[in-house]
Amino acid sequence: MARFAIITLGMAALLALGLRFGGIWSGAALAYITAFTAFMDRIGGVSAADAPTGQEFPAGHGLSLLLGILHFPLLFGGIAALTGPALAPLEKGLCFFALALFLGQISNSNAHELIHRSARGPRRLGIAVYCSLLFGHHVSAHRHVHHVHAATDLDPNSARLGEGFYAFALHAWAGSFRQGLAAERARSIRNTGPCRLPPYAVYAVGALASCALAALLGGIAGLLWLIALAGYAQMQLLLSDYVQHYGLRRRKTPYGWEPVGPAHSWNAPHGFSSALMLNAPRHSDHHARPARAYPGLTLDRRSMPMLPQSLPVMAVIALVPPLWRRVMDRRVRAWSPSS
Repeated sequence: MARFAIITLGMAALLALGLRFGGIWSGAALAYITAFTAFMDRIGGVSAADAPTGQEFPAGHGLSLLLGILHFPLLFGGIAALTGPALAPLEKGLCFFALALFLGQISNSNAHELIHRSARGPRRLGIAVYCSLLFGHHVSAHRHVHHVHAATDLDPNSARLGEGFYAFALHAWAGSFRQGLAAERARSIRNTGPCRLPPYAVYAVGALASCALAALLGGIAGLLWLIALAGYAQMQLLLSDYVQHYGLRRRKTPYGWEPVGPAHSWNAPHGFSSALMLNAPRHSDHHARPARAYPGLTLDRRSMPMLPQSLPVMAVIALVPPLWRRVMDRRVRAWSPSS
């Protein structure tokens, strides 16, 4: 667990220093999550060995809660710094991109971990993180649509072979909103328990609260910074979905779709970025066992498709669709000939 804590909290500390003092700290925070991460992946090779089967990870739970709590002072402290007079324009630019990358790569990965928890408190913390990024509906869409229909045409967040990222992002955002809402309505019909505020109403209230706090901190400028940060973070989440499921498809059988398996998600074994994102690039095992704590996720190069570069690098490549297709289409056909 020390590896996860040092790498994630190191980024949080640099970001806090950059937002507070600017100067070299602003550049250090951005360099850490970009160039330094790529360098460490390059020299470090594959990630650490799998944890022993059946091992418990109480420290991992504590780190997730800490990162979830830190999300809020970093997000709203960042908005205050970006709207205030203390930082120079260049420092604000560096801090914006460092903070946006933190939100999209670390906060998103951690919130994704929290919404899969069975305990109510951690799950609500994950929901609050997504609501603060104006992306609350992702909670319903991810749990009740993506994990049910991943690697089929029924899932808006599983990209088809040949589909470019920009077209994918538009229909994935809208499709996940609609299908998540439909899934929650179906669940409410089946639910015979006490009446509660509908999840989408919770997401709307959370988003409004986030906008109100941003406006309180920085006026219209604060609200615009929040929208920019949330938009950047949401794009990174969509990039992650795009890269990790591109082109892979489950077979349709006379009895329905085949069960989701190791061959239906792309994985990245690169050590530093995997630790930075709490093992989110070990995606096949996550789909097989969604409730499994992130330190216990495993990799098997024989049965799981592997990306040729780390997940952050592949996300950058995905922004150039012709280059992406040249790198990935032949790999998709090798793993999923029916695609």
